[in-house]
Amino acid sequence: MTIAARDFRELRLEGMSRRFGNVNALRDVNLSVKRGEFIALLGPSGCGKSTALNCLAGLLTLTSGSIWLDSARIDRLKPEERGFGMVFQNYALFPHMSVRRNVGFGLVMRGMDKAEIDRKVSEALSIVRLGDQGDKLPGQLSGGQQQRVAIARAIVIEPPLVLMDEPLSNLDAKLRLEMRAEIRRIHELIGSATIYVTHDQEEALSLADRIVVMRDGVVRQVGTPQQLYAQPAYSDVAEFMGYRNQIRSRVSAAGSISIGGGAFQGTPIGPLSSGDVVVAVRPDDLRAAADGPLAITVESAQYHGRDFYCSGRTADATELYFVSVHPLQKGETVRLAADPKRVLIYPGAPS
Repeated sequence: MTIAARDFRELRLEGMSRRFGNVNALRDVNLSVKRGEFIALLGPSGCGKSTALNCLAGLLTLTSGSIWLDSARIDRLKPEERGFGMVFQNYALFPHMSVRRNVGFGLVMRGMDKAEIDRKVSEALSIVRLGDQGDKLPGQLSGGQQQRVAIARAIVIEPPLVLMDEPLSNLDAKLRLEMRAEIRRIHELIGSATIYVTHDQEEALSLADRIVVMRDGVVRQVGTPQQLYAQPAYSDVAEFMGYRNQIRSRVSAAGSISIGGGAFQGTPIGPLSSGDVVVAVRPDDLRAAADGPLAITVESAQYHGRDFYCSGRTADATELYFVSVHPLQKGETVRLAADPKRVLIYPGAPS
């Protein structure tokens, strides 16, 4: 194989900011990305992740800050001068061009020799496992195949960095799972760095070496999937990482906290002072148990294949989401328990 990412050591974002009128879409983003790293930008709609990607690509200019590739400042370069590969959410394929011509378009624009273009296009199509589809038009391919064409077009120029903007959002559940594995395989094969935008925390956890959680244009936390899953640094990060239960409480003199009238032990995240705290628990960590400290009345139970995903209310009307291995009926009362390591306690009120 001859297709490989252009060599570099580090991409650096230094104080990267972007303003639209009075709105700060990005504020002082600092991040270092090593060659070969897979970085996921994760957050809800409007958090700034796609704006960050477009600034990296050169599709948006910075209001302030800079972008560096090793010792070269690149935020002042045109998009085509940066040499990055881009995979868009809607594929952005030319419908009138064959698959081969779509993949080779960037090489043609660079004035490369035709024989070399043919060789590189054939190799890129082989990497994405579409070697026999080159003469078809995009409209003759499935959604998953079109996404592979878009990836082949991005990697054929041998970029140091591949940028992906929610590339799987238009695919069905089965294809999304398949393409996750393919994207990671291709990333490792060509050795580029990848920056991947998604609002799906499961996608980020399964693909990334590090996850960058964003909110309101600000980076809230950067960490490995294991770090973000087990101990989010802030309650709002926890909420986005699947800690759907967020309960206002107070720490007792004995160090316990109350959830819906039941006393639980938890794990403090950072120093706690007297006053209000926020307790965060994942639904799958709050489970039915005969000797659980909390009684709850079931309001709904949805079958998710292995478990039942349930909601209910406590005696003080606190709404909670939990998991049961057994079917439950509306109006039924069950008791809940949780491992103290999985009950996270944050200082202050929910942000």
